[in-house]
Amino acid sequence: QVQLVESGGGLVQAGGSLRLSCAASGSIFSINVMGWYRQAPGKQRDLVAAITSGGSTSIADSVLGRFTISRDNAKNTVNLQMNSLNSEDTAVYYCAADGAGVNYWGKGTLVTVSS
Repeated sequence: QVQLVESGGGLVQAGGSLRLSCAASGSIFSINVMGWYRQAPGKQRDLVAAITSGGSTSIADSVLGRFTISRDNAKNTVNLQMNSLNSEDTAVYYCAADGAGVNYWGKGTLVTVSS
């Protein structure tokens, strides 16, 4: 089992920045890919960014150039730096991890961007 705990969400004005962090614990040796998804009200949950244990990244087109994902394997954390936020970034952001074919999810952290 893997436990994921997110932090760093909150309210920010359009154009501002936030940094989300996710700490993993438990069977962390099984984790390969970690990432962030988001779900806006009434919409499906979409991938925002992902990173492998080797550091390869994948970023959604909608946030490319504004969001950066990073990972500290020694601390078992994954971070999402979000810049130039706009109202369309308002959503619950979920940390996710793929461990030996099993998907794990955090409880989510709310990001609200005010215009």
